[in-house]
Amino acid sequence: MSEATITLDSRDEAVLLFGSRDQYLREIRAHLGMTQLVGRGDQVLLKGSDEQLALATRVFEQLRQMLRQQGQLSAEDVRTVLEVVTQGGERIGATAEKAGEVGGRYVRPRTDGQARYVRAMRDHDLTICVGPAGTGKTFLAVGMAVSMLRQSAVKKIVLVRPAVEAGERLGFLPGDIAAKVNPYLRPLFDALNDMMEPEQVKRYMENDIIEIVPLAFMRGRTLNQAVIILDEGQNTTIPQMKMFLTRMGGGSKIIVTGDVTQVDLPKQTRSGLTDAVHRLRDLERIAVIYLDEHDIVRNPLVQQILRAYEDERPRKKKE
Repeated sequence: MSEATITLDSRDEAVLLFGSRDQYLREIRAHLGMTQLVGRGDQVLLKGSDEQLALATRVFEQLRQMLRQQGQLSAEDVRTVLEVVTQGGERIGATAEKAGEVGGRYVRPRTDGQARYVRAMRDHDLTICVGPAGTGKTFLAVGMAVSMLRQSAVKKIVLVRPAVEAGERLGFLPGDIAAKVNPYLRPLFDALNDMMEPEQVKRYMENDIIEIVPLAFMRGRTLNQAVIILDEGQNTTIPQMKMFLTRMGGGSKIIVTGDVTQVDLPKQTRSGLTDAVHRLRDLERIAVIYLDEHDIVRNPLVQQILRAYEDERPRKKKE
């Protein structure tokens, strides 16, 4: 039997983390089967096996992260974190190879945050994922879409990206429309080719099962039984985001990814992603997931680079 203490930042954080009449603490204790889990002031006192203490520590790390990002916690948040931490990440991607298909690959979330993201995509009709580069936002979304396609849960995958750098006015670029938009859609092709053989991707695109399009081409459409992914959502305006979200037809899922620290819109233009998070976060069947530097799965140096840039925020001039 082991003991541990988690010290929180304040009593206010403790009140939100413990829940009404400590209901969240009781749920965590029961789920993990711990001998003791009680809150005292700004501390959490833990008693149980080493494995139980390790799991409880991870649970509280995740809940504190969610609390910082959302400003509040719900019973569903607590249950989701408990399931993710105790059950691990489910595999997505090539879950059911069909006759004639080759090269299917599995993708497993590599952090608790990524696992929460995968669960949200599975359980909600609309998932918005906000996080920095390298956290797997687009990669996992494409993996979920491929998995649903192979399970025949949907009939089509539509991958969408705003061509912000060209203002979605692509006429000055050389070549036909495919050549014009290809530089903006390349990251989506890369994610697809990591999941499937290039020949299979090509075949699906020729048969209109997979479609990769710039955002401007989505106007006026309604998509049924499809997974529709909007990448780089921070570079949409509010009207563009509204237009995109209302493309959802029957039996469809929408996934929006973006990094609110890398907005390429004109200075006076509010990001459609930031606006959507504010408007939609409390609606049913919609999940808003935040990833941070702890979820970066690229070269470890990426975390250090991001941290270095974040530390160099503009300082106010002294008067």
